[in-house]
Amino acid sequence: MLTEIKQGYVKSEFHNGVTTVEFFHPQSNSLPAMILDELAQTIHRAGNDPDSRLIILRSAGEKVFCSGASFDELAAIRNADEGLQFFSGFAHVINAIRLAPKFVIARIQGKCVGGGVGIAAAADYAIATEAAEIKLSELAVGIGPFVVGPAVERKIGLSAFSQLAIDATMWRNADWARRKGLFAEVHSHVDGMDESIARLCELLSHSSPEAMTEMKKIFWKGTENWDRLLIERAAISGRLVLSDFTKKAIEKFKKK
Repeated sequence: MLTEIKQGYVKSEFHNGVTTVEFFHPQSNSLPAMILDELAQTIHRAGNDPDSRLIILRSAGEKVFCSGASFDELAAIRNADEGLQFFSGFAHVINAIRLAPKFVIARIQGKCVGGGVGIAAAADYAIATEAAEIKLSELAVGIGPFVVGPAVERKIGLSAFSQLAIDATMWRNADWARRKGLFAEVHSHVDGMDESIARLCELLSHSSPEAMTEMKKIFWKGTENWDRLLIERAAISGRLVLSDFTKKAIEKFKKK
């Protein structure tokens, strides 16, 4: 399946019990609302496919896994309802990963910014390269990592999450992310990352689907309120994005 979305796409492929979901956008794999929506729906479908035992989540390209929210769409938000609708897209992707009764393995080949860090954190297991630096840049444009915050905090703890959120312009390297628990593995080259993913796919595709589903329930215990919580967080971002501070900051970033 391939869905073209304004020069970007979300596509899924099924092979030997593994569904690979890939997204792409020409602006550094940023996430406009349509791609967020299609990504959430595609993950949901893969999670409910009885033939699929595992989901691989990846992006196209080499240097950037995901640069987060689309600045073009952030700048176009005119009222709180539109803001809520846009940021709810990130909530729907994270909740689709959380609720999928299959493990979601993230392939992180490059930099992660903002919502990209949230997606990496929501994955059940993330395998990265040394190029996968991370940054939560939201505060630098006048908002905050409200929607992705629960996923990031769950994975790396409040202290590390607060460090990322407060120092919003500082990149942390992949080894920092591995030591904090965001990445399970970090490889020096893409080939090593892909070999490790292939090995894990082979193992998990022959593991008990029932056992993996029950394990995932245990891993995500305590997040049952996220359907409501993440939408509440989206409303905060949706309100803040309307401020003069944020609008000026976004325009400054767009000119870079």
